[in-house]
Parts: sequence; structure tokens; C-alpha cells
Amino acid sequence: MTNRITTENYLADNSIFRVGSVIEVIGQAVKVRIDTGKNTSSILYKGDIIQNISVGGYVKIKKDFEEIIGKIEGELIKENKDNSQKNYTNNKDKINRILNIKILGYLENGKFERGIKELPLIENTCFLITKEEFNNIHQFVDSEDKPIKIGQLEFDDGVDISLGINKLFASHIGIFGNTGSGKSYTLAKIYRQLFKEYKNNTHFINNAKFIIIDFNGEYIEDAIVSKESKNSYDLTTKEVREDDKRDKFPITKSTIENATFWSIFLEATEKTQQPFLKRAIKDKIIENKLNDTDFITHIQNLIIQSTSVSGSNIDKAIPVEFLYELANFLNNESIRNVAQYFQNNLTGGTENYSFCLEGVFSGSDSFKQKIQDAFSNVTVDIDNLSQIKKIGLKIIIKYFNEMIRGFSNREHLSPLIKRLEKRILDLEKVLTIKDDESNENEKNLTVVSLRNVNMDIRKMLPMLLVKELYDKKKKDNNKSHSLHIIIDEAHNILSSNSNRESKEWKDYRLETFEEIIKEGRKFNVFMTIASQRPSDISTTIISQLHNYFLHRLINNNDLLAVEKTISYLDKVSADSIPNLATGTCILAGLMAKIPVVIKVNKIKNEENQPQSHNINLIEEWC
Repeated sequence: MTNRITTENYLADNSIFRVGSVIEVIGQAVKVRIDTGKNTSSILYKGDIIQNISVGGYVKIKKDFEEIIGKIEGELIKENKDNSQKNYTNNKDKINRILNIKILGYLENGKFERGIKELPLIENTCFLITKEEFNNIHQFVDSEDKPIKIGQLEFDDGVDISLGINKLFASHIGIFGNTGSGKSYTLAKIYRQLFKEYKNNTHFINNAKFIIIDFNGEYIEDAIVSKESKNSYDLTTKEVREDDKRDKFPITKSTIENATFWSIFLEATEKTQQPFLKRAIKDKIIENKLNDTDFITHIQNLIIQSTSVSGSNIDKAIPVEFLYELANFLNNESIRNVAQYFQNNLTGGTENYSFCLEGVFSGSDSFKQKIQDAFSNVTVDIDNLSQIKKIGLKIIIKYFNEMIRGFSNREHLSPLIKRLEKRILDLEKVLTIKDDESNENEKNLTVVSLRNVNMDIRKMLPMLLVKELYDKKKKDNNKSHSLHIIIDEAHNILSSNSNRESKEWKDYRLETFEEIIKEGRKFNVFMTIASQRPSDISTTIISQLHNYFLHRLINNNDLLAVEKTISYLDKVSADSIPNLATGTCILAGLMAKIPVVIKVNKIKNEENQPQSHNINLIEEWC
């Protein structure tokens, strides 16, 4: 019986599945001459229809006991110059059909393994692969892993594609494609399948944290999971009505009091502005005076001090400028009135005195009394100032304090102060301070929408949030916990070509994300980035991704960026990227043993789909 089965297999291999023999081997590139009569498009074998040789298909080359798997990248014909065949019965006999094949891997104990173990030799026999071998090649889930189904093979709807949860989500993922190609849908699909599988699992909720940086507000509602099952922050820097609730993202007090935070946020220069910010943030004297009574007294004393200094280099505009800066920053009318009073009555003094106020020269008790009287009606509600505003106030006071004492150069620091006022107001609109020891929300998915924030916040806030989460995870280093950072439209924050920011800021921003990509895996921190412009993203980041979902890309720069940085792509897959249909993508990377074209399944519940649908103009206009 065994001999009969072996004989049947041998006959099937040589009569049905055999397609030709190797005629050339140059590294991984192999040429195979096709046997006469093997030109049909498909073969019927034991009730199964087997696809015959075609570009994009797979073949098996036998070398003794080794079974080498290759992918057909092209074919050509050559004239048959064998002089022994003088009488051709058919014109087809006059030509040889040649396949160009790239070696992908090999079969070992019936399992497909990617890589080169052996290269074929001339005259080794080439075969079609069986249905079982085809399914084995497209098996992307290890026996110890758990599968999630995401779609089917584009050219064979009968073959489902499932991905291993551990291999996919314990990796950095890249999802690229032009607008309208389906990249946001793919992102939502893979995470929707994950949360469907684990949303009621306590260990999943407690041990895995997900944050989506959503630049277009596509995931803020019910995408992936219902809004009630996630933390949603629809941030805005626009003005809102008093009765409207403004979402603010909670950030720790230690982060907001970190000088590095402010250096990044205010784009401080390294040599002068960053050292100044460190001095300002750490100044406990000013901080201790930030209560209502001491604050006003402290301001009075600074004005007295600034008007008591004599010398030819004294900037006589400092006192008035200081008061106007405070009035504008605190939106305080009483301080503005004092600034107006000094502007109208404070003049330059004589050779011995720097200032004169209503006929009284600086340095006298009468002069000090006039200053104190001017502040008699000033009130400042320090208690209701946010922690963010108080730090901004410290920076302003420290700036003028150093100007008065001559410790700093106005030209070096004034650009920083000019940026401070507007950015503090914007920062207050999107952040709130939480205690460092406060308990985390039990929901493990957080969505931060940036669709309504201005460009400054859009550039800076994602980096600051991600850095805080990453630093906390590094410090914690709990091996059972994982952090998953998901950035949609990632070119907004990972671009290496931005001209809107200083070189120092751009370098810091890219270094932060590149560190996560390169080192994050050690701390169980994983990134998923989706973008329509991979050419704008740092090549370091793209090359360090583990798994890729490649939708339609048309721009040559994007195609070159993908081909240059993704080593897993074969020529057939790379050439097909511009022609992929919407919702279809190439899966490539460590998880996929070979690049495959898959059609991503629809998310059944429409409310769980991202808000990225194209408008139907006919329906809207008719």
C-alpha cells in the first residue's frame, strides 16, 4: 500500500506538478525553462483547481531532499536553437518559455521558512506547489499564537488571511497609502479585531495601554470601540462658549515642571534660552512669593529696584514694559492702569538720578511711596491661576529680574518671552495637571484628537505626550505591561523635512521618536504609524518598522522611500503598489513569511469604522 502511494505521488509530481528545469542560477535569481505542454492557465487535480505557472505565483524547486520555494517575477521566450529538432510539429515547439524566479525560502518538515538555506543547481526540477503547500506559505500564525482574521488573498478569495496577535502587536507597524486608499480603515480593522477578542479580558485591560494620536478626528467617536469604552479627548485651541465643556488632556505635575518640557515647548535655543529657563523653573524665591499679598509686594520691589539703578546703560523702558507684560499675561486691568500711570508720569532723571516720578526723583522715600500708592488698588487672584500659568508667570518675572540686574541679554531672551504668552494660553486650553500619584483610568484605550488645535500645538503636543508616556514606561519597566502608541497621519509629527520649526526642535523631536523605534521594544513600547507620505517620514523610523501594510502609493518619492527601506519586498509586489485597489494592501515584514496582497475585510458595525469616508456628491446634491 505504501509503495502504491509513493508511486502515485511520484507520478503526480512528474506528470501533473512538474513544470520545467533550472537553466541558470545567479544568487537568488533563477531561470527555469518550461516543459512543452505546460502552458494552460490552470490544472484540475483530484477535484481541486490548481493555478498553473503565472507571474506572481509560486514554484518549488527540488534539490535532492531539499525543497526550495521561489516566486515568479517575470517570464520571457527564447528561440529554441536545438539543431536536433529539425521537424517541428507546432510553432510553439520553436520557442522556449523561460521563468525568472526569486528564491524566497524553503520547506522543512512540511513548514515554510523564509531565507536561503540552499540554492538550486542546473537541471534541478521545478514543480507547482500543492494546495497544502500554498496554504502553508500563507500561514502567518504560530502554533502558540492566537489568530485574528483581517481579510482574504486578493487573487484567491478562498484563502483567509489571519495574523498572529503576538507577532503583530509586539512589533512596530507601518501603514502607508495615498488618501482614499484605505490605510485608516486597515488601522481601525486590526485594532478593532484585537479589542473584539480581548475587550472583556481583565489582564488585557490592566496590562496593555493604547494611545491614538488622531490628527483628523477619525477615531474620536465610536471607531474601533464605542466612545464609552475609551478615553476620548477632542482638544481645541479655538474659543468655546462658556457653557461648553472643553476637553483637556491630563499631564503630570512633574512633567509640567520639567525645564526640558518648556525648552521644547518654547523652542528655546541651546546656549542662552535653555539655561535661562532652567534657572526660572528652579527659582524657589519667586515661587514662594506667588500668593496674592507677597506677589504684589514683590512686583512693587522690582519696580523700585529697576528705577533705583543708575548708569548710562540703564534701559528706562524696562519698568513700563514689565508692567504691560504682566497685565497682558494675567489679563489684569488694575496692573494695566499702573502701567499706564508709569508710562505717563515716569521720566528720565538728572545725571545723579535715573528716574523722576511726578517731580520726585528715584532713591528717595517719597519716590518709593508713590510707587506703593500706585499699587494700592492692584488685585491679582493668584489662587485661581493654573499651574501652567504660574510657571509662565515665574518665567516672565525671572526675565525682567535678570534684565534689571544686567544678568541677561535682552536680544537673546526677548524672542522667548514673545512666544510665551500665546503658547501658554494655547497650552492651558488643551492640558490640565493631575497628581503624579493619581490612579490611571481603567479604560486602556485613549484617543487624543488634534483636528481643532493650531499648528504650534499640533506639532508639539504629540511629542510631549508620547515622551511622558515613554519615560514613565522606561522607569516602570514592568515586563508584563505594554504601551502601544498609534499615530495616524504620522507625517504631521515625524517629518524630517519641516521648515516651520528650528533645527534644534526638529532634531529633538525626531530623536525622541527614533529612540522609541530603536529602543522601545526593550521596554515593551510599540509604535504603529499610518501616513500618506512615507517619503516625508524619517528613513530611520521607516527602516526600523517590523511589519508593513502598503496601500496604493503613486508619488515616485513615496515609492522609492518604501522600496529603499523595506527589504522584504520583491519586485512583483513593489511594482503592484501604484495599482492596488481601495481596501487592498500588501502585507510584508517579519510576520509575513512572504509579501502577499490582501483584501481587508469590512468592519461589520458601521459606527466602529473610522470617520474617513469619501462624500457621495450625487446623494448630497440630488
